[in-house]
Amino acid sequence: MTHWYEGPLAAFDTETTGVDVETDRIVSAAVVVQDAPGTRPRVRRWLVNPGVPVPEAATAVHGLTEEHLQHNGRWPAPVMYEIAEELAEHAARGRPLVVMNAPFDLTLLDRELRRHRASSLDRRLAGSPLRVLDPRVLDKHLDRYRKGRRTLTDLCAHYGVALDGAHDAAADALAALEVVRALGRRYAARLERLTPSELHALQTDWHAAQARGLQAWFARSGTEEQVDTSWPLRPELPAVA
Repeated sequence: MTHWYEGPLAAFDTETTGVDVETDRIVSAAVVVQDAPGTRPRVRRWLVNPGVPVPEAATAVHGLTEEHLQHNGRWPAPVMYEIAEELAEHAARGRPLVVMNAPFDLTLLDRELRRHRASSLDRRLAGSPLRVLDPRVLDKHLDRYRKGRRTLTDLCAHYGVALDGAHDAAADALAALEVVRALGRRYAARLERLTPSELHALQTDWHAAQARGLQAWFARSGTEEQVDTSWPLRPELPAVA
């Protein structure tokens, strides 16, 4: 019997103009598909001209300048449609989708679809729900008392996964996929009996508990930052009157 972490997986990642899912834009994205551990991944990439300024701070992270995107990127509307169709195909096939910090990337995609396609991620999925595996949520639940940060770079170091070209969407997606495989193998006794659909449902609760814990820590430290408990997609904000 092949367990889910040894079978086909897809992974999705984006690079953006910033960290606000409601206002920032996608400048590059990638979907990586691997049929089994050690097999050659298939990669689909997108480069986007967001139509808005690209802050220098964002360029310093991913290396994509506004000039480069204007000359080489595509307009957002067709790109967002293609990305959503790609994710919908994997959902329809029942293929789990690895997304590191899923509420960020999936919410950004949803907002871009609303902005440029008058649609939403749920509508594009057309009744075939995603089965998301978020290495950040999984790691925090399975090894909750470990000290230190849990960025993708940190998780790669902890699980012995190579990360070549960090902050390139394809490189980050592949690394997140390999981290999930490593998590599955390390915690096989706790994970192998669960299906990806069951894990998706469990992560909703795990993330909410993790968010509440972080919110309590912020309160104790006097920080006013709010933590969203929604996973893997944040609800649309109500329209401002």
